[in-house]
Amino acid sequence: MVHQYKNNGYNIVLDVNSGQVHVTDDIVYDLIPFFEEKRDVDDDRLIEKMQGRYPDEEIREAAGEIRELIVSEALFTEDDYEPYIEKFTQVKKEQGIIKALCLHIAHDCNLRCRYCFAGDGEYHGRKALMSFEVGKKALDLLIANSGNRVNLEVDFFGGEPTLNFDVVRQLVEYGRSREKEVNKKFRFTLTTNGLLLNDDILEFANREMGNLVLSTDGRKEVNDRMRPTANGSGSYDIIMPKFKKAADSRDQTNYYVRGTFTHYNTDFSKDVLHLNDLGFEQISVEPVVCDPAEDYALKDEDIPLLLEEYDRLAGEIIKRRKQGQFINFFHFMVDLSGGPCVAKRLSGCGAGGEYLAVTPWGDLYPCHQFVGKEEFRLGNVDEGVVNKELAGKFMSCNVYTKEKCRDCFAKFYCSGGCAANSFNATGDINGNYETGCILQRKRLECALMIKAALSE
Repeated sequence: MVHQYKNNGYNIVLDVNSGQVHVTDDIVYDLIPFFEEKRDVDDDRLIEKMQGRYPDEEIREAAGEIRELIVSEALFTEDDYEPYIEKFTQVKKEQGIIKALCLHIAHDCNLRCRYCFAGDGEYHGRKALMSFEVGKKALDLLIANSGNRVNLEVDFFGGEPTLNFDVVRQLVEYGRSREKEVNKKFRFTLTTNGLLLNDDILEFANREMGNLVLSTDGRKEVNDRMRPTANGSGSYDIIMPKFKKAADSRDQTNYYVRGTFTHYNTDFSKDVLHLNDLGFEQISVEPVVCDPAEDYALKDEDIPLLLEEYDRLAGEIIKRRKQGQFINFFHFMVDLSGGPCVAKRLSGCGAGGEYLAVTPWGDLYPCHQFVGKEEFRLGNVDEGVVNKELAGKFMSCNVYTKEKCRDCFAKFYCSGGCAANSFNATGDINGNYETGCILQRKRLECALMIKAALSE
C-alpha cells in the first residue's frame, strides 16, 4: 500500500508497510500510481500515459528509479504483520502482563470543565478519594503481574489528584521502597489542572514524576469558557503563572500543556501558538469527544476548517523551528528511525490488558474513559482481573480486527485509534470513530511533511 499527497509544496510518498517516506520530484510522483497494480510497467506505455508532459528520457530515468525502490523493498512492500499480531495476541492473553496503571486518586475536582467525560470528576458516580491501602494494593497488583518487565508506568489521575496529594506522596514512596527488592523501576506521571499546584507539590513532582501533564485549553477566552472553577470564574489567570513556572523548572522537557479544542475554537492553531508564545515548548491540543448533541461538539461542517487548521499549524511550526523557536506539537510527533515496536503499532495503547485504570475503591477498568460503565468492569485490586473474556476482547483489538483500518494508510501510526472513542461512536471497540480517523490522517500527513521540511 502506498499513500501519496502534496502538502506545503512537498510531494510525499509513504510506503505504508515498510514505513519508508519518500520526498519526490513531480515526475516520480506522477509515475508512481502506474506501478500500483502492475509493479513493472513498460516505459513506452508510461510515455504514452504522460502524453508529452515530460521528456521521454526523463520518464525512462524516473521509471528506473521507481523500479529500484520496488526491488529494494522501499515501495509497494507487502504486509506480513497480520500473522505476527495473531501470535502476539495469543501470548498476551496467556501471560496477562500488566505494565501500566492509571490511578484515580480523586473522584472529585475543583474545576467544572464543560466537556469533562468524568462529570465533575465523579465519573457519573460518587465523590471519593483513594486511600493509601487501595493504592498500595494496586501497585502490588502491578508488580505481581508485570512478569519480567522492569519499567512500570503509573499515572496519578482524577478528577484532580492534587486534592489527595498526601496519598500521592505515600504511594510514590511505597513504590520507590520496593523497586530494588523486586527489580522494578516506576515512572510516575501527574496530571493536574493546576489550581492547587504550589512550590511544595512542584518540588516533589520534579523529583519524582517522569512526566507532568498540565491541563489548559490555550487562549484566556477559550480556556475560561470551557474550564471554569467551581464558582464559575475563569481559571486561566490562576493556573498560567504556575504552569509557566513548572515548565521552566523542568527545563522545558518531560511535561505537556494539554488542551482540548471544540466547536467554539476551530481556529485551535491560535491556542497552540499562544501557548508557545508564552514560552511552552511541549504542547498537545486535542479534539473534543462528546455527545454530538452538546453545543460545543465538533460538527460535520467543522471538519474542513480543522483540516486547514492543521496545515496552517504545520506551516507555522516549520517557520518557528527554522527561526530557532522550538515548539513540539504532540500530534505531529513521528519517529521514523525507531518509534514504537511492531506490537504497539499494531495494537495501540494496551487498554484492558497491559494498561488498566483503578478507581478510588479499587475497581479495575480498561482505561479512564471506561470508568463508571459497569459493563466494562474487569475486576478489583483484591482479586485482580476476573473478567477474562472482556480483557481478551481488548487484547485482541488491533488494526486487523477493525475493518476500516485495513486499508488506511495511517493504521501503523494511530494503531487503530482509541477504543473508548470507537465504542462511544459505534457501540463496539472494534468500530471506528470516523471524525477521529479523518483528523488523524491529516495529522500524520502534516507530521511527515514537517519531517521533510526540517531535514532540508
